[in-house]
Amino acid sequence: MTEAVIIGVGLHPFGRFPGKPAMDMGADAVRLALADAGVTWPQIQGGYVGSFEVANPDAIVGKLGLTGVPLRGVFNGCATAGTAVALAARAIETGEHDLTIAIGLDKHPRGAFAADPSVAGIPSWYGQTGLFLTTHFFGMKINRYMHDHGISHETLARVASKNFRNAAGNEKAWRRTPLTPEEILASPVLNYPLRQYMYCGPDEGAAALVLCRADQAHKYTSTPVRIRSTSLRSRRLGAFEVQSPSFPVGEPVDSPTVDASREAYERAGIGPEDVDVAQLQDTDAGSEIIHMAENGLCKDGEQERLIAEGATEIGGRLPVNTDGGLLGNGEPIGASGLRQIHEIVLQLRGTAGTRQIPGTPRVGYTHLYGAPGVSAVTILST
Repeated sequence: MTEAVIIGVGLHPFGRFPGKPAMDMGADAVRLALADAGVTWPQIQGGYVGSFEVANPDAIVGKLGLTGVPLRGVFNGCATAGTAVALAARAIETGEHDLTIAIGLDKHPRGAFAADPSVAGIPSWYGQTGLFLTTHFFGMKINRYMHDHGISHETLARVASKNFRNAAGNEKAWRRTPLTPEEILASPVLNYPLRQYMYCGPDEGAAALVLCRADQAHKYTSTPVRIRSTSLRSRRLGAFEVQSPSFPVGEPVDSPTVDASREAYERAGIGPEDVDVAQLQDTDAGSEIIHMAENGLCKDGEQERLIAEGATEIGGRLPVNTDGGLLGNGEPIGASGLRQIHEIVLQLRGTAGTRQIPGTPRVGYTHLYGAPGVSAVTILST
């Protein structure tokens, strides 16, 4: 099977851009990725574009050029971007195309995501009782995890503080004001034990990746980044996931993150001990803590010590969310996962500027998790 590599990345800033449509942000990100790859839009043979808010994101061809390119729209909750890049890579691996693109774009209004529970196959009472709120779910989940594994409120605050501090060094991040753990702990409780500055927020932005056959990468770049594996898994019966209308009893069931992570490591021939830098879904500070273990990067409960020691800082042994993660960048759903890969590509190239991790990183890891219990993992390497 032909291997797919990334030869170009482009990122529109994340934040709020009144008067600028999501499609225009997406087109800007594509142009940056094309320029980075040294290719033109007519050379792209196929691709996938994801969005939550835009019904027909494939219409972006009207901004880029009507070349007849097969550009397919995708949506898979917060794992949308992981799906887009997996499909773009698969088109190369199977020989369908030699040069593809993955695009993500979104423009969310202020406030928490809201909808009729029926769109997720959940009865109306679930919303009427206030449970159809992701903030509520994540608060309950980390509260139980803290009880079971000895995680402190201070550790939640350290995670959030780290991500805001990392975002301060990222000119394309949304929330670039550093906050101390003490300031975060002093902010209002939204859903116990999570406070105001422990949650990410929906916002606006776009990102794009250009991929090609590995044996042709030399024509475009001297620093291709290999897509070693991609994996997408949905929830199993008995797992407690976002939008679950009941809490399971009996033996615990692995989350889709655990399943996707194991599959990705196996396909890549790479283990957690090989990962040099990771981007984990930090919908809230607690999620980053839980996902460290679910992705095999530590054992349950080890996070308390690792975070206190600075292991997940830019200069630590396993930097996590070096660009600020979702806490610092917000989450435009269609683009969020491509932002993660954009950051890993910069880190593996050694071009991440003030947030560049020490040494010569060779393996990067990205992870997405969202409703209604779906997870995507991508492993990259030099």
